[in-house]
Amino acid sequence: MQIYLVGGAVRDQLLNRPIHERDWVVVGATTEQMLAKGYRQVGKDFPVFLHPETHEEYALARTERKTGPGYKGFAVHAEPTVTLEEDLRRRDITINAMAMTESGELVDPFGGYYDLEQKRLRHVSEAFVEDPVRVLRVARFAARYHHLGFEVAAETLALMQHMTAAGEVNHLVPERVWQELFKALREQDPSMFISILRECDALAVIFPEIDRLFGVPNPAKWHPEIDSGIHTSMVVDAAAKITSDPVVRFAALVHDLGKALTPPEYWPSHHGHEEKGVPVIEALCKRLKIPNEYRELGILASRYHGISHRVFECKPSTIVKLLEHTDAFRRPERFEAFLLACMADFRGRATFEERPYPQIDFLRNAFAAANEVSVKPLLEQGLTGMVLAEELRRLRINAVAELASQ
Repeated sequence: MQIYLVGGAVRDQLLNRPIHERDWVVVGATTEQMLAKGYRQVGKDFPVFLHPETHEEYALARTERKTGPGYKGFAVHAEPTVTLEEDLRRRDITINAMAMTESGELVDPFGGYYDLEQKRLRHVSEAFVEDPVRVLRVARFAARYHHLGFEVAAETLALMQHMTAAGEVNHLVPERVWQELFKALREQDPSMFISILRECDALAVIFPEIDRLFGVPNPAKWHPEIDSGIHTSMVVDAAAKITSDPVVRFAALVHDLGKALTPPEYWPSHHGHEEKGVPVIEALCKRLKIPNEYRELGILASRYHGISHRVFECKPSTIVKLLEHTDAFRRPERFEAFLLACMADFRGRATFEERPYPQIDFLRNAFAAANEVSVKPLLEQGLTGMVLAEELRRLRINAVAELASQ
C-alpha cells in the first residue's frame, strides 16, 4: 500500500497558497484492507474512505471508462493493480494531476510543475472531452488564477469548443452548474469564468441569459465600456473587490439581465429593463436550482438599482418606499447587501472603478433615520391596521426629509 497527497493540495503547496483540504490516493490496496485499518467508506460510485483520525478523504487509485453522455456516464475501475500514473491521467488539467509522496517527493508524469511555471491551464489527455464539468472547472480555475497571470492553453480551449459543438455541455446537470458558478463567484476575478465560457461557446448553452447581454449597447455617457456584457463582467469583478459575499456577487452578475430584452430599435436606451429582468432571474434560478437568498437579492438589485443611483433626485417618500420594498426594517443585513450590489453596478464601468459612491452612505443614513422612528407611541395612541401603517410611514418620511435637508 502506497499513499500519495494529490490534486489541489499539491498544486497550492507549490504555489505557496493556503491549503484548505487534503485529498489522498491509495495505490495497491483493497477495500477490505482499508476497512481493516479503521477507515470508513463513504463513496458509493467508487471506494472513498475517511481517515479514522484526520477524517481526510482517501480514495483507491482508479481508472474511468466513458459509457454514456454527461459527467455521470463513466464506469469506474478501482483495483490494487491501478497505478498512480493511471489515476492521475484521468484528472482534468496538469496542475491538478500531480502527487506527492509522504516524504515530500513530487510525482509529476504530465508536466504540471512546468505548466505552473508557465502559468498555463492545460488538459492532461484527450480524455478531457469525456466530462463536461471540466469545461466549468477550467473556467473556474481561470477565475482563481487570472491575477497570477494564468491563461488557458490554446489546445485546451480548442477541446472545450469541440465539447460544446458536440453537445456534451448540454448534459450538465443543474446542481453541478450551480456548484461551479458558486465557487467561481468566490474567486478573485469571477468575470473570467464568464469570459472563458464565452470563448469556448459554452456560455450561450449554460447561461444564455448572460450571453445575450454581449453586443447590447448602453449609452456612452453612463457606460464608456458601451457593451452590456462587458459591463456585467466589470460589475461582478467590482463586487469581488467590495465584498467576499457570493450572494452580492451573484446579484451583481444578474442585475442587468433585462437589457437583453430591449428591442434593438430602442438601443442604447433600456427603459424598464429593471422590471423586465425579474422573470429572467426567476427562470435562471429555477432552472439551476439556485438558493432563495441569491434569487431574492438578485431581484432586488434588478428592480431597484436605478433608484439607488438616483437617490439624490428622489422624494423622501420614494426613499421610504425603497426601504419598504427591500424589507430593510426587518432584514437590514440584506438591505446592506443590496447597497453593495448597487455600488458594484456603479463602479463596474470604464473610468468609474475608483469613483466615490456617496449614495450608499446617504441610503444607510436614511435607513438609520427612518428606523429610529418608534412604533411604541403610535400603539399607545391606540392606532392599528392601516392607520398605524400610514402614520408610521409619514413619520419615517419626515425623518428622511429632515436628513435630506441637512
